Amino acid sequence: MSVRPVIVIAGIGNGGGTGAATARVFSKQGYRVALIARNADQLNKFTAELKQAGTEAAAFHVPDYSYGSVTGVVESIRRYQWPSAEKAEIRVALWNASFGAWKSFLDVTEKDVHDSAEANFIVPFAFSRQIILAFQENEMNELGKRGTLLFTGATASWRGNVTTSVFAAGKFAERALSQSLNKEFGRQNIHVAHAIIDGGILTDRSAARHSDPEAHKRYVENADIRLDAESIAKSYLYLANQDRSAWTWELDLRPAHEKW
Repeated sequence: MSVRPVIVIAGIGNGGGTGAATARVFSKQGYRVALIARNADQLNKFTAELKQAGTEAAAFHVPDYSYGSVTGVVESIRRYQWPSAEKAEIRVALWNASFGAWKSFLDVTEKDVHDSAEANFIVPFAFSRQIILAFQENEMNELGKRGTLLFTGATASWRGNVTTSVFAAGKFAERALSQSLNKEFGRQNIHVAHAIIDGGILTDRSAARHSDPEAHKRYVENADIRLDAESIAKSYLYLANQDRSAWTWELDLRPAHEKW
């Protein structure tokens, strides 16, 4: 029986960012796509778009990004019966969900701290646990790996700033989690990688933040000053396609004119 690989993506926003772009890029390589999101309307809309384009895609709604919800939904994906006859294996997973509050430290609330810890460490921990259990059931493929677990990080993953205390603390923890998993499970031929996204990503939301029409136009047209979600997704595909002799733990992605 032939085996079709599955990519699990947690966090697709409104369907115009990194998570959605990753779904499109991997689907073109023959992957089935399992999508996890909180916004049911956007989730179902984007899943329908993928199906219309010929992708085998399935939507998995969660009411919130909590340890229990994400554990349950990944367990459901592991048991999911895909419509076609081929056997399915989870081979790639991406944690793309996040939470940030850009405030002065004294303005940060207890809820901000809780939400950052939950979205950037506690729930990625639960997600990773279920994904690694799924990978452990796989045989090694032609690349010598059982699966690839990816994390979307940020500049704040390695550098704090004046309004990023709560966001950076959470992203530091996520980065440390990915590094620890890389060290522990690499010897089981499970690849874990973290991507630092250093700069703004071109999405419907980010472009709309520019009230000045000229600034908006420059942002959209000038690839030197912002990241493209599809390019990030292609970097994720590159990571998934690395063989066991040369694995990357961390990529640092930025546009050409981003300040270092």
